Amino acid sequence: MELRDGLLYSKEHEWLKVEGDEGICGVTDYAQDSLGDVVYAELPEVGKKIKQMEPFMVLESVKATSDVYAPVSGEIIEVNEKLQDSPELVNSDPYGEGWLVKIKLENKDELNNLMDKEAYAKFLEEEEK
Repeated sequence: MELRDGLLYSKEHEWLKVEGDEGICGVTDYAQDSLGDVVYAELPEVGKKIKQMEPFMVLESVKATSDVYAPVSGEIIEVNEKLQDSPELVNSDPYGEGWLVKIKLENKDELNNLMDKEAYAKFLEEEEK
């Protein structure tokens, strides 16, 4: 399972890459593997306000429908349109082409609620027990 440096991770298995006052969000390799083959991404509207740790979109896989939780509060400023025609990008490249949304951060203090790579790896070890 792949984890990347420079990303922040949530307990709900989302990742966030912070660039200034914006963040790119996706689901982790662990999450896409748990979901199975993603067949549909119900993307939110651009301009939607989201709150940290609340569901803001849905991914459907052959196994289940799963909520995706906001790693931070803010406003959706871009969605990954490629996922409309190619939702499997979430599986094949969760940290790259399979990103979900870009968020204008509302409160950078919320980043303290997320984990770095090492803390997330430890969290996953605990969850596996």
